[in-house]
Amino acid sequence: MQTEASVGVVDGGGASHKLVARHQRLVQNHRSQIGAISQLLAGGVAGAVSKTCTAPLARLTILFQVQGMHSDASTLRKASIWREASRIVSEEGFRAFWKGNLVTIAHRLPYSSISFYTFERYKNLLQLMVGVENHATNFGADVFIRLAGGGLAGITAASVTYPLDLVRTRLSAQTNVNYYRGIWHALHTISREEGIFGLYKGLGACLLGVGPNLAISFSVYDTLRSYWQLQRPNDSSIMVSLACGSLSGIASSTVTFPLDLVRRRMQLEGAGGRARVYKTGVFGTFGHILQAEGLRGLYRGILPEYYKVVPSIGIVFMTYEKLKQVLSDIDSC
Repeated sequence: MQTEASVGVVDGGGASHKLVARHQRLVQNHRSQIGAISQLLAGGVAGAVSKTCTAPLARLTILFQVQGMHSDASTLRKASIWREASRIVSEEGFRAFWKGNLVTIAHRLPYSSISFYTFERYKNLLQLMVGVENHATNFGADVFIRLAGGGLAGITAASVTYPLDLVRTRLSAQTNVNYYRGIWHALHTISREEGIFGLYKGLGACLLGVGPNLAISFSVYDTLRSYWQLQRPNDSSIMVSLACGSLSGIASSTVTFPLDLVRRRMQLEGAGGRARVYKTGVFGTFGHILQAEGLRGLYRGILPEYYKVVPSIGIVFMTYEKLKQVLSDIDSC
C-alpha cells in the first residue's frame, strides 16, 4: 500500500517529466522559429547582394529583350553588348547601369527570402509524402522532390512579389525619357492608367517560366552540391556553392529564357502610353515573336544573360549558405 509520501513522489516525478517535456517543446519551437528567420534573412540578403553586383548585365539583358518590340526586325542592329553599354554611358551616364536597382532590391529581398524558405518547407513536406528516407538509394525520387519543391517555391515567391517585378522591368527599360519617377510613382501610375490588373500583366508567362526556372535551378544546385560534397568533402564550401550555383543558373536560364523574354515584353505593354503590340496572351506573344523575329528572337539578350547568371546565381547560393551558417553559429552560442 502506497503512503502519502510515496504518492507525492510519484506525482511529483510525473509533473517534473511533464515540465521537462514542455520545456523541450518550447526549446524546439524556439529553434525552429530562429531557423526560419535565419533562412528568410539569409535568402533575402543573398538575393539583394547578387542583384546589385550584376545589375549592369541585368539591365543590358532587359534592353536586348525588348529591342524588337517596337521595331521592324529587318532594321534591328546586330546585338552588341559593347555598343549598348557605350550608348548607356554616353546618353544616360554610368549610374544608369543601376537604373531600377532600388526596386530590384525591394523585389529581390522578399522574393529570395520566400523562395529559399518555401523550397526547404516544400522539400520536407514532399519527402514525408513520398516517404524518401535514404537519398542514396532513391536518387530518382530525390531529384523529383527537388524539382517539385523548387517549382512550387518559385510560383509562391513570384505570385507574392510580381507587381515589384513588373515595376522593375519598366524602370529598367526607360532610356532617355523617365515616364515613371520611382517605385511608388510607377505603382500608382500603372494602377490608375491600366487598372489594378495592370500590375499583374504578364503573370501567366512569369509563372510558366519561374516554376521550371527555380525547379531546375534548385534541383541542379542541390543535386550537384550533395554529390560534390560526397565525393570531395574537404573542398571549400564557398567554391562548391559558387560552382554549383553557376552551373544551375546556366541550365535554368537556357531552358526558360524564351518565357522570360515573353514576360518582359508583356510587362511593357501599354507602358508610358505606348501602342499595344501583343493582344493575344502568352501563346499569341510567342507566335508574334516567332513570326516577326524568328527563333533567334526568343533568345534575344541570352548572351548578357549568361554573363549575368554565372556570377549572379553563384553569388546567391554562396551568400545564402554562408549567411545561414553564420546565423546558425550565432544562435548556437
